[in-house]
Amino acid sequence: MTPDRSSTGEQNGVGLMRIVVADKSGIDRLNELGVDLAEYVKPVDNGIEVHAILSPEESQSLRDMGFDVQDAISDQSDYTENVSERAASVRALQALAASTDNLTVLRSEWFTSLDNQLFLNVEVKSSAGADSTTVLTVSWDSGAGTAIGSGGTSTLSRFTDAGQYMYHRFSNPLAIDAAPTKATITSNKGGSVTVDVSKWLGSPRKATGDHPYVSDFVDHYMDPTEVTARFTSLAAEFPKLAQIVDLPYKTNGYRRQAQAQFGTVAASTVYVSSKAYGSEGGNDISMSLVNAGANAPLTVGVSGKAVTVNVATNGSGAVTSTAAQVVAAVNGNADAAKLLTASLYRGNAGTGVVAAAGVTKLTDNLKAPASVSRDPFQMKVLRIGKHRDGSKVGVFLYCQEHAREWVTPLVCVESAERLLRNYAQDPNTRKIVDDLDIFILPVVNPDGAHYSMYDYNMQRKNMTNYCPASSADPGNRNAWGVDINRNFSVGSAFDGYNGGGTSCTGETYSGPSELSEPEARNEVWLVDNFPNIKLSMNTHSYGGYFMWPPGAYKTAGREVLPRVDQGTEAFFWTSSDYILSRVQEYRGTAIWPGRTGPVTDVLYSAAGNSADEHWYNRGIIGWDFEVGADVYNPTTKRFTAVGFQPSFAEGHEEAMEFANGNIGILEVARAYATDKIQPKTAVKIVGQEPGGTTFTFTTSEPANVYYTLDGSRPTFDSPKLALAGMREGVQNITVNSTTTVNWFSVDIAGNVESNYKPDGNGKNYNKQTVTVQK
Repeated sequence: MTPDRSSTGEQNGVGLMRIVVADKSGIDRLNELGVDLAEYVKPVDNGIEVHAILSPEESQSLRDMGFDVQDAISDQSDYTENVSERAASVRALQALAASTDNLTVLRSEWFTSLDNQLFLNVEVKSSAGADSTTVLTVSWDSGAGTAIGSGGTSTLSRFTDAGQYMYHRFSNPLAIDAAPTKATITSNKGGSVTVDVSKWLGSPRKATGDHPYVSDFVDHYMDPTEVTARFTSLAAEFPKLAQIVDLPYKTNGYRRQAQAQFGTVAASTVYVSSKAYGSEGGNDISMSLVNAGANAPLTVGVSGKAVTVNVATNGSGAVTSTAAQVVAAVNGNADAAKLLTASLYRGNAGTGVVAAAGVTKLTDNLKAPASVSRDPFQMKVLRIGKHRDGSKVGVFLYCQEHAREWVTPLVCVESAERLLRNYAQDPNTRKIVDDLDIFILPVVNPDGAHYSMYDYNMQRKNMTNYCPASSADPGNRNAWGVDINRNFSVGSAFDGYNGGGTSCTGETYSGPSELSEPEARNEVWLVDNFPNIKLSMNTHSYGGYFMWPPGAYKTAGREVLPRVDQGTEAFFWTSSDYILSRVQEYRGTAIWPGRTGPVTDVLYSAAGNSADEHWYNRGIIGWDFEVGADVYNPTTKRFTAVGFQPSFAEGHEEAMEFANGNIGILEVARAYATDKIQPKTAVKIVGQEPGGTTFTFTTSEPANVYYTLDGSRPTFDSPKLALAGMREGVQNITVNSTTTVNWFSVDIAGNVESNYKPDGNGKNYNKQTVTVQK
């Protein structure tokens, strides 16, 4: 389908629409048509509900093909409200940044509780507190006459209510060793104050935790320029724990050729595109089509950056130049050809006569403020860890491969802030940062994300235009770009897998070749250059999913990429239970079992996605979050989808709960990194009848089991316990005669049961005879 969307960036009725198809073949058909599908599917009574970005014309075209296109989930009004709210937040932050940070101490006291345990309570209001990057730190003495800091140092948590900043405080009173007399509060914005610490009434209070944990570091949707500056600032503030890794491939940039279109009827329409990007002079070019009077020839003149086309006329002064003739004349003029290229409209032959037109300035139509650079973007990774030398297990957290998913970079920002801000006072955070090497890429698709925030909110892809002249007119400007999460080299559209497109205007366009895009190559560079990366998380939105490889199949026969082995699948499921529990802790959101599992099982085929790239090429255990779970309405007893860009109040909650999930992933990674416990296994008889006995293996933890049935010594080349089928658990094995089973197991961390050496000569593998009744 050719998108019919505004050349000005206006949405013109484009919305997030529901479509109900009978089964997954309907989804495959929509992908083949190049429909801009959200990563969302839900079983309904009469089939499967999917969501798509559609203009009114596209909606009607699908209805004409027999598709059940239903009502809109969100439209331009939702986008306008989000943009307005964000602009107000940014203006407020700019005003605060220009002022001096003043601190007002509301409370400063110590008290006893829980068998005379001492606690400290401090509450301070900052004049810059509405800025979520404002961090207050407290240092206190250990009694009269002692030095500030001798009692300890900790970070306060920013407290907000109903979206408004109230003050900074400890989330829970802080356990201390000695009663202090004075405390100094300092701000990263420059403020500082020292106050007396008094004993509070003597009334004991019960503390809910000894170690305050600060969170909530995002208070508006952020563009890639803001996010990258935030990460750079964090690295500078915490040089002992973090550093910036500049990725080697700069993006194409938030930039476009400047264009102008002359005519509204295809046969008589001409459009021109500047040779230079708009930001590099293309926006200074103009062109006009002038009727110079009767019997005039077709000529082209150039003065500076103004191109004048004197169209041909007949004896009565009527224009006779066709669109094709004008295009040939402009492109044939050496001076004009240095400035621009003329083209016919969408492959039309251009036999229609053009109309005269006054001076028309070319424009790239980009609306971002000057603070957003038009140059190629330097993507940056924040590397967090006490030991950043490759000796620790690496974890790669990355967000916003798809531009319109505004919540996802907030998840990465919140995760990074929590790790660094809590390191000094929270033992759990300290263990994570000490024992792991964490790489966080907050925005994989910065150009597209800028375009989504300032020009066309439903932009999914990057901004690189590979379209030929037949598809590169201004009316297609919202349809150009490459889907970064379809540009990788495993299970790609180029290998015949479903879910990636070949049309340059299709929303899942895979690009001209695998890894053609710098954004995708940067991911590959990172995991290749830091081979200690063993686990990863790719955060998308929306729908509330938790997924892993395989992520693609070939439509014919539904040929799925090889499934992960049984031990890894068990690890995915066991980890899911823990990680999703962490997500649920924040506000009770439960990711459904039906939306948990391999991508191909619970969503659809996504040819050339990054998780498959990292797993199949490098063995990186990778998950995919789809933040933004459906919200349940107890009155209607129905779930409602939240969309890509919910109100910030909802987006904030999603960021908080899935940052919880990221911390959970890091806790799982640390357990993996420090695991020295060997697995234990046993044979389990599951069926027995004359002439055959069926058995399987049970394991104490996720582990792969290697076995033999011929009496030989088991090795890594022996048969491996497999999965029974999609979401069915482990296979059962049937023997038809009494058999000696020899086996051993290896967990995901590489611990071998009983210290057995599979490639040695030892005999300390497991043995059991499975009897068969005659």
